[in-house]
Amino acid sequence: MSAIDGLPPLREVIAAHGLSAKKQLGQNFLLDLNLTAKIARQAGDLSACDVLEVGPGPGGLTRGLLAEGARRVLAVEKDARCLPALAEIGAAYPGRLEVINGDALEVDVLAHLTPPVRVVANLPYNVGTELLIRWMTPAQWPPFWESLTLMFQREVAERIVARPGSKAYGRLALMVQWRAEAKIVMTLPPEAFTPPPKVSSAVVHITRRDAPLYPADEKILARVTAAAFNQRRKMLRASLRGLAPDIEDRLLAAGLKPTARAEEIPLKGFCALARELAR
Repeated sequence: MSAIDGLPPLREVIAAHGLSAKKQLGQNFLLDLNLTAKIARQAGDLSACDVLEVGPGPGGLTRGLLAEGARRVLAVEKDARCLPALAEIGAAYPGRLEVINGDALEVDVLAHLTPPVRVVANLPYNVGTELLIRWMTPAQWPPFWESLTLMFQREVAERIVARPGSKAYGRLALMVQWRAEAKIVMTLPPEAFTPPPKVSSAVVHITRRDAPLYPADEKILARVTAAAFNQRRKMLRASLRGLAPDIEDRLLAAGLKPTARAEEIPLKGFCALARELAR
C-alpha cells in the first residue's frame, strides 16, 4: 500500500509524529495497510460516494479508502496530534480528503458531505455504540447514509447481528435490524492493533432499508423494548405491566404469550405489540 500511495509505512508515520495511542480517547491504531484496504472494500464501490470516517488516527483506514477509490473522504478527528499525519495524506490525494478537528458527537457533518454517503470507520471504543445509535435514530428516515461499515469490539458486533434466543439478543439488535440489514464481514484479533486491546474486534456492514421492516411507532417500540430487556429474565406480563393495565390482553392480541421472555420474541412480535399499544 505504501508503494501505491507513495507514503511511508504507518509505523514510521506514528514514530515521526509521536502518535502514541491514548486510552482516554479509545484509540487502538490498525497499522496493517492490507487490512485497512480490506475493510475499505467491505463498503463496496466508493468511487461515486462521499465517505465519512470517524477517528482516523494516523490515517491507516483513510489511506485504504482513498486508495480503493473513494470519491472523497471527510475525516473527523478529535486528537489534534494526528492532524499533520492526515495533512500528508491529503497532499497525496489532492482535493479528496477533508479533515475536521472536532468531536464526532458534536460536529455537523452534513454540511460537508454530498450524497450518496457511506460511513466507514474504526470507531473509538468509547463512543462507538453511541454513534451507531445516533445514526440509526435520526429525526427522519431514511438517513443521510446508505451504509455503515464499522469496527467494534466483537461483543458489540455480535449484539448488533444477534437473533432471538441468543444471549447477545437485545435492544441494539432490534434497533438496527428494524431499519437495516446487518452482518459481520470481518473479525480481527487483538494483535492486529497497536496497542493490542484486551478483546477481539469485528467489522459490521449495515445497509439501510428505505422503510422499517415492520410498521411501528418508533417511540412506542423503544419503550416496549426498553421495558422488556431491562428485566429480560421476567415474563413479558411482568416486565411490561407498566405500559398498560391490560397488558396480558394486549400481548395476546399481538400474538405473543404473556409467559414468554424478551429474548424469545422476534422483531416482528415487538412491532406487533407496539402497534397494539398505539391503538
